Amino acid sequence: MRDTAAAATRTWVLHPALKSANTRRLPEHGLAEAVALAAALPELEVRGAEVVRLSRTHPGTLLGSGKVRELGQKFKAEDIGLVLVDGAVSPIQQRNLEKEWGVKLLDRTSLILEIFADRARTREGVLQVELAALSYQRTRLVRAWTHLERQRGGFGFVGGPGETQIESDRRAIDDQVIRLKRQLDRVVRTRELHRAARRKVPFPLVALVGYTNAGKSTLFNRMTGAEVLAKDMLFATLDPTMRGVVLPSGRKIIASDTVGFISDLPTQLVAAFRATLEEVLEADLILHVRDISHPETVEQAADVTEILTSLGVREDTPVFEVWNKLDLVDASQRSALVAQAAQRPTVLPVSALTGEGVEALLALVAATLDSERTETVLHLGFDQGRRRAWLHDQNLVQHETQGEDGWQITVRWTARQELRFRSL
Repeated sequence: MRDTAAAATRTWVLHPALKSANTRRLPEHGLAEAVALAAALPELEVRGAEVVRLSRTHPGTLLGSGKVRELGQKFKAEDIGLVLVDGAVSPIQQRNLEKEWGVKLLDRTSLILEIFADRARTREGVLQVELAALSYQRTRLVRAWTHLERQRGGFGFVGGPGETQIESDRRAIDDQVIRLKRQLDRVVRTRELHRAARRKVPFPLVALVGYTNAGKSTLFNRMTGAEVLAKDMLFATLDPTMRGVVLPSGRKIIASDTVGFISDLPTQLVAAFRATLEEVLEADLILHVRDISHPETVEQAADVTEILTSLGVREDTPVFEVWNKLDLVDASQRSALVAQAAQRPTVLPVSALTGEGVEALLALVAATLDSERTETVLHLGFDQGRRRAWLHDQNLVQHETQGEDGWQITVRWTARQELRFRSL
């Protein structure tokens, strides 16, 4: 646990904005998100923040020499101990700026890794964060040691005389990565056993996804009566949580709360948390929770859609948009949003905080999952054992007999389940 009682580090946030950059986001909104990221770590005290507009990036210092001097004077006057740069900073740029400013510097990836390390609670979450941090650290060894000419001797236990420091460090990281992956494999296998057991229970899985701080955990708590950490803070939830929910129709489902998405998520974390997000791939229904009051709600939704696509979410998995935080929208916008949502059958405006619209959302979930089922008789040859196993895993088999050339199976399924079976 971190010592939050210690004095907070005085922090300044910079958002570099390249004039030539082709982005759908305003720099000011990017800066606001970076400040919110910094606020997610309790030991940081944000004393200032600004957008730095650049015509080009400078290889050695990222910023121009004049801007570096100007900011250095400001940091000295404000007694700043940490600078957060909302973007990528090379090892050389980091070293030069830290030397010039006399402060510690973190880039966006480092900051997000720090937040994830601070929040992870489950064994898998902790291992995933460690793995991501090592992967990031290894990429920064490429030039991190170029200013050192030292060679490392020794007794030959770590590569022998003449091994360079970078080779030694890379070897140490690779050894740690192998160890972590083995531990993670064991955790993932255990979770797969749990998932296989859950498949045998005839309860549909509904996954809540969305941009970080969109209100997923608040909605999850409202739906399930759980007490998952729900704060107005980026990445309040990191470890997946699952709870049973009884719908108005009386049917039971399993709801899953997931880690929030964010634009420019470090590639190391996308890979590391893929396993955590596998619950989304298993889902019978996805609720895409949007903060409809956010000025960049459209851009955030586009980021979430891109990540879902990259994860490989099936096109036949229904996705509902939940327009959350309706209570934060002013009256003039509110009526327009409600009217707009009414024109789209898969969109529901809600306030997870007040409960407005949640009953209607649960009714829509029930109607979707309780869609009409038909009974079909299938004949599968003995060479189609995998398809037969899938039917049993999904609890669709009503009756089965074995003949000389295969199985005759009576199934009861929805049109979507049939489509999924045909694609196997």
